[in-house]
Amino acid sequence: MDKKQITIKKSSGDLEPFSSRKLKDSLRNCEVSNNEIDSIISQVTPELYDGISSEEVHNKVFPILKKYHEISASKYSLKRGIFELGPTGFPFERLMAALLVEKGYQTKVSVVLNGKCVTHEIDVLAEKDGNTYAIECKFHSDPRGVSNVKVPLYINSRFLDVQQQWNSDTLKTTHLKQGWLVTNTRFTIDAINYGKCIGLTLLSWDYPKNNGMKANIDAYGLYPITVLTTLTKKEKNQLIAKNIILVKELVKEPYHLKKMELSPGKINKILLEAGQLCRTKL
Repeated sequence: MDKKQITIKKSSGDLEPFSSRKLKDSLRNCEVSNNEIDSIISQVTPELYDGISSEEVHNKVFPILKKYHEISASKYSLKRGIFELGPTGFPFERLMAALLVEKGYQTKVSVVLNGKCVTHEIDVLAEKDGNTYAIECKFHSDPRGVSNVKVPLYINSRFLDVQQQWNSDTLKTTHLKQGWLVTNTRFTIDAINYGKCIGLTLLSWDYPKNNGMKANIDAYGLYPITVLTTLTKKEKNQLIAKNIILVKELVKEPYHLKKMELSPGKINKILLEAGQLCRTKL
């Protein structure tokens, strides 16, 4: 534990000792140099107090980090950026579909399928190597949101209904193999244990360990436009309304920025940050 012996209040409401090592690791993952990390830590640490929220810590670190590197600041704000994709869950579904495409799947978003008993809307349908997967996305706009065991119980019952109908249909060319549940926050221990027991693939911000949502987004450079520091919140919402969810989509279709009546100078700054973020993968 650090010398100040202060505690941090996490978004879940849990308290944990402040660890400069964890903050250093987080910054290092954003490709910040050791000297810059030491400088940021020395500036932020005196401003921390017992019971400070993790969000407040982020708010203190972010502007300092942005002065060093906008790209590192963008990556550091990834978790917050995903929350800003709301309030609907559709942009999050698009983000997950794009991630699966990077992994070699063919995907469709918002598909209505017949079950044996009733019809179901599946958030993302993914196909690869003759198998199809039904992915349900549980988006939370509140960082305190958590998916307890009731969520995978419900999702699995829907999947089984669809699976029975799908695999008995002689016209289907693939096997509906598995259900997935994805959330941008976290699962309870019971939810994880239930998912393991029944074979439901779970993906959250940091689960599975070292292969969660953050790790995958960083690995494939699939950053949402909401992490861009050169865009205002209003501008981000305008782009999302045009179904521009990913930074790489903005790079490929920059004409959307010109339609927003932005100055040429601002457009250049946005595209410079976006281009650098797309090229940089951890």
